[in-house]
Amino acid sequence: MEEIEKLSFEEAMSKLEEIVRELEDENISLESSMQKFELGIKLSSHCLKKLNEAERRIEELTRSEDGKLITRELNIENSK
Repeated sequence: MEEIEKLSFEEAMSKLEEIVRELEDENISLESSMQKFELGIKLSSHCLKKLNEAERRIEELTRSEDGKLITRELNIENSK
């Protein structure tokens, strides 16, 4: 498997969703379940790290010139 740190948020989420589907399979062995669970935890941690980085970046981009944080409504429909 690719190194987790190199995965984009979307790639990591996709792999995490795949693991969840596999863990829901009743025919999976305990050992395999534990390995997948461990990988899922690492992927989840990676996704959280990516989200925190995005939040910090957004905060930096929305600071006024005097350093105060500006609160703006995010309009996703117009940003596409």
